[in-house]
Amino acid sequence: FLSPAYKSNGHVFCSGSVGTDAAGKIPTDVKLQTEIAIKNLEGVLKASGSSLDRVLKVLLFVAHPADAAKVNEVYAKYFTTKPSRSCIVVGFPNPEIKVELECVAEYKEIKSK
Repeated sequence: FLSPAYKSNGHVFCSGSVGTDAAGKIPTDVKLQTEIAIKNLEGVLKASGSSLDRVLKVLLFVAHPADAAKVNEVYAKYFTTKPSRSCIVVGFPNPEIKVELECVAEYKEIKSK
């Protein structure tokens, strides 16, 4: 039904990543949700042969405009290459979710010997 990522022509297209921790819990703090969401996205990128520093485009969704500054504070620590980005205020189906990120990144195939 859903792929966490899809690779094509040297790019990896990542589905949305939210701040759900390893136990399936969603913290109430938007900064912590953002950090977990980015780390979850980083894991998908790594599994796809890419990384945060190879991200070309980010689509960021936030539930509340007032949270944007807090989200940006965490975002800036991880996306140091400053990829292009759009930010959209949305209503999530699960009201506990405050932030979601998806991205497009470059990847390098590892050739087997």
